[in-house]
Amino acid sequence: MKRAIVTGATRGIGLATAKLLSERGYAVIGTYAHSEEDAQAARLLLPAVSFVRADTAKEEEVIALFKNISSLDVLVCNAGVSHFAQVQDISQAEYRRVMDINVGGTFLCSKHAVKKMLDGGGAIVTVSSVWGETGGSCESVYSASKGAVIAFTKALAKELAPSKITVNCVSPGVVETKMNARLLEEERVELMEEIPLGRFATPEEVAQAIIFLAEQSYVTGQVLGVNGGFLI
Repeated sequence: MKRAIVTGATRGIGLATAKLLSERGYAVIGTYAHSEEDAQAARLLLPAVSFVRADTAKEEEVIALFKNISSLDVLVCNAGVSHFAQVQDISQAEYRRVMDINVGGTFLCSKHAVKKMLDGGGAIVTVSSVWGETGGSCESVYSASKGAVIAFTKALAKELAPSKITVNCVSPGVVETKMNARLLEEERVELMEEIPLGRFATPEEVAQAIIFLAEQSYVTGQVLGVNGGFLI
């Protein structure tokens, strides 16, 4: 049986990805950092998935996550946080938190996943954002972190190709998740008017793109936009 790890797997894109991978026959481990309430709900929804608490921004917890895994076929680096504020109001602690989770977590999980893939190959899929490609007003640090994920993905794809490990990135636009629940109704309407397909993505649509990339043996170093035409 193929094995997969999905970080940030108890809600939104991560939960949808864990579900689809499990339905495709993978043995799936899903991580979460804090919320036991979200984890319990996810366990009830997906009893075949093993949900494990691990803060992917902390290397000791990532090491513990990978310690008892003998081999790995797919890693999905989905765990992430956003931060909405004008740059002059962002503290260094807030900056570090976003970078540590969004970039640091992707780096640490990839670092330790590769050790499990070197013998048989595998696939790493990172999750960026449309703002990592074009930048978002009042989301400078979040945009920077997601841009870094794209650069990391491309560099790692070159490094790992000789080991038959593919590394690709999914870059969602606006998705119907808790992360975007802060949007006011007028903001939602304005955003939808900018999206040619006229609606936000569902987590399942992003998950389908993630799994597509995870199962392609001759696609690597690519950034797949799932944004409804928001960025063309």
